[in-house]
Amino acid sequence: MSMEDGKKGARPAVDAAAVSRRTLMAAAGCSVALMGLGALKYAGTPAQLRPPGGQDEERLMAACIRCQKCFGACPRRIIVPAKLESGVLSVRTPVLSFDDSYCDWCAEENGGVPLCVSACPTEALHLPPEATAEKTIIGMAKIDQKTCLAFRDTGCRYCYDACPYDAIELRTDDGTNPRPYIIEDRCNGCGACESVCVSLTAGALASSASERAVVIRPIEKA
Repeated sequence: MSMEDGKKGARPAVDAAAVSRRTLMAAAGCSVALMGLGALKYAGTPAQLRPPGGQDEERLMAACIRCQKCFGACPRRIIVPAKLESGVLSVRTPVLSFDDSYCDWCAEENGGVPLCVSACPTEALHLPPEATAEKTIIGMAKIDQKTCLAFRDTGCRYCYDACPYDAIELRTDDGTNPRPYIIEDRCNGCGACESVCVSLTAGALASSASERAVVIRPIEKA
């Protein structure tokens, strides 16, 4: 199986979404209403993949007014609204989807300063001054060896080639073709590996799978 370079190209920056005062006020009203119904009692809801600066779930849930400015600010369009499956209290809050691209902290578009954080009017997305992409853990990559094409000896290595943090290593087990393994203390959950995984589209080896062989999972809080 011939594999090409899996690195994805940057996408052109887009302007932040214009949010009218009316929309902003409606979003704020919705947030207040949710809090009145007990929104602060979000404990027990599923962990989420949040944009940079949203890793403090308590802060995000208390400050997010669902204005969607971060959605429009993201040049890679990977910030999407949380759906009901994420919990009723999380609906319309920002979560990450790595279907088509990944988070590089706007390195090419804004010099490594996440535009979503800059666009947030309430600091629900907030990064301390010392924060870096390497140290800000969005999630953790997980490989399903049952559906990963590399574990079928196809030679697939898209995820390995795409990882910007050298958080995936290739190992040869008993003379097989190289297979990818996650180095967890290097993975920050940027999503580069997931965005290039072809397990759902390259052949019918994993026809029963409903998600890619490598996905980013949220970090469950203790």
